[in-house]
Amino acid sequence: MRLETAQNISAALLIALILLCLAWELWLAPLRPHGSWLVLKTLPLLLPLFGILHGRRKAYQWLSLLIWFYAMEGSLRLAVETGPAQFMAGAELVLSLGLFASLALFLRKKRNPSSHNSIV
Repeated sequence: MRLETAQNISAALLIALILLCLAWELWLAPLRPHGSWLVLKTLPLLLPLFGILHGRRKAYQWLSLLIWFYAMEGSLRLAVETGPAQFMAGAELVLSLGLFASLALFLRKKRNPSSHNSIV
């Protein structure tokens, strides 16, 4: 996989996670009717978005640490919630894990672009 492909996948998954969090907490299955303050959990995802879109290594490193909070929330709410909120939690977990994998792949390719198929 090329570096640009890993960057595009990371950007797409991050945007999908941002949209999921907004839709979840505002319209689809908010904790309270008509939305909740939990929508603010989207703000930390917006901070590295510009860096991810431009392939900045620091943004990828920072987001690879931050994403685990979203994976943790998704796994916790998957076990606790019912109905549509449970589906949203599962989607958040899948997007978070996929995003982490694409971030790790990008960082690995960015570190050593000359080794295409090495196992290091």
